Amino acid sequence: MKILLVEDTEGVAQFVRNGLLENGHVVDHADNGRDGLFLASSARYDAIILDRMLPGGIDGLAIIESLRKTGNKTPILILSALGEIDEKIKGLRAGGDDYLTKPFAFGELLARLDALVRRAQGGDTETTLAVADLKMDLLAHKVARAGQAIPLKPREFALLEFLLRHAGQVVTRTMLLENVWEYHFDPQTNVIDVHMSKLRQKIDVQFEPPLLHTIRGVGYRLGLE
Repeated sequence: MKILLVEDTEGVAQFVRNGLLENGHVVDHADNGRDGLFLASSARYDAIILDRMLPGGIDGLAIIESLRKTGNKTPILILSALGEIDEKIKGLRAGGDDYLTKPFAFGELLARLDALVRRAQGGDTETTLAVADLKMDLLAHKVARAGQAIPLKPREFALLEFLLRHAGQVVTRTMLLENVWEYHFDPQTNVIDVHMSKLRQKIDVQFEPPLLHTIRGVGYRLGLE
């Protein structure tokens, strides 16, 4: 998932961002209301995690109200130290979809995000992705080929998920840099080649037929020949 995190407390932001990245998600972060509203209005996200109290002249409730007035229906999980019932009601009535009080367990935050996204997409969100005998369980965060479990690191999981979602299509380096690494420029490194090589070792070397193909000068394609 691609998630926008709007949180001004550095420790909380780092904790949440690192946890999301470790679980294979792409994260944009804003530390004030003005930047948060700009990002939420100008890019597509699967969900928004939004602090209630923010600097920048625009608080969390104002962001929600502005987004809803323009028809933006992105699921919003409100984070707040304000745990009183009246405050929760204000947040939900403004257009928030869920409300989580600080401090919180990251596992609960992740579960609430998954539930919000499933509900927003009508409850039929894909929970598995597959090409041939290669299968990915998005909820259990597991991958297997021909029934054999394949352990992947978070970045490898995110990379394979992107390839599976675009199975049969050629994906370019730019697509991978923007959607898996969050780079909007080419760092002029071989980071993609290194990760692709490691991924190929895990999903192809011991199996037939090969599924991960290099399209020279263009990018990569996941699928049968």
